[in-house]
Amino acid sequence: MNRIRLIDTIHLLFKSLVEEKGFVCEDGSQWDKAEILKRIGDYSGVVIRSRFLMDKEMLNNAHNLKFIARAGAGMENIDVGYATSKGIACLNSPEGNRDAVGEFAIGQLLSLFRNINKADSEVRKGTWLREENRGVELQGKTIGIIGFGNMGTAFAKKLSGFEANIIAYDKYISIDAVKYPFVKQVTMPAIFNETDILSFHIPLTDETRYLMNDEFINRFRKNIYIINTSRGKILNTADLVKNMKSGKVKGACLDVSEYESTSFENFSETTFPEPMQYLVNAPNVILSPHIAGWTFESNEKMARILAEKVIAL
Repeated sequence: MNRIRLIDTIHLLFKSLVEEKGFVCEDGSQWDKAEILKRIGDYSGVVIRSRFLMDKEMLNNAHNLKFIARAGAGMENIDVGYATSKGIACLNSPEGNRDAVGEFAIGQLLSLFRNINKADSEVRKGTWLREENRGVELQGKTIGIIGFGNMGTAFAKKLSGFEANIIAYDKYISIDAVKYPFVKQVTMPAIFNETDILSFHIPLTDETRYLMNDEFINRFRKNIYIINTSRGKILNTADLVKNMKSGKVKGACLDVSEYESTSFENFSETTFPEPMQYLVNAPNVILSPHIAGWTFESNEKMARILAEKVIAL
């Protein structure tokens, strides 16, 4: 029997689709780690998000596991190399939330450029300021995209109607100029030389951890804006703050934070480190709690895509 344990929550569509194909889904979203370690060997598949690390300890107990299915894009909470060495397929569903991420990144940028959050708050308090809320247009700006996978391509597509210049760098992907005629693939030196607005769309790996640090920022010819909807730990927050204070970074849109816990849920104002305190109080920063890919539509799409991948194994 192909039994799947749902270690994290997922849209009910996943269960419906895989059970049509003979799988049995059982809920384990309330299990603690000890229970999972004890029982994971009974299952041929698990569905996860970010509650636990699928590390060697977990995988060594998964004697019958054939696949790990992550309802999301990033795979940093799975020891993919070790899982693969044990014949365990590692699946994810970035196709399901890429449009949500693309839309959200633009939404944050527009909020920053046009003072939308600030103006809304002022009007609600009875303050009517126009000149003080004069904004900046996207038209004619150069947006540098680092990472041109599912998220980067979706962001570029959404941007294409704003008459901005879109350039992109991806170490591992050759961009199809026919499919993406509105994007120019460039080298990193060109990113540093031309960019007005920098947007990250890369996974968290040993290669990308704290990629954006003080040295990286100061390689840009212009003063820049930064968008991060990928993972918090690709960006060194203290270095970001240092360069915001100097004016090298003119503003930031941050959906993620290096201070997030693994589960992305235990985040408290009372424990904000000093750099985060600065960001919280900075008027040229837009913050949100890792919700770029978090829509009703993406929730369903991720479940469908993940189910299709499991069924296709």
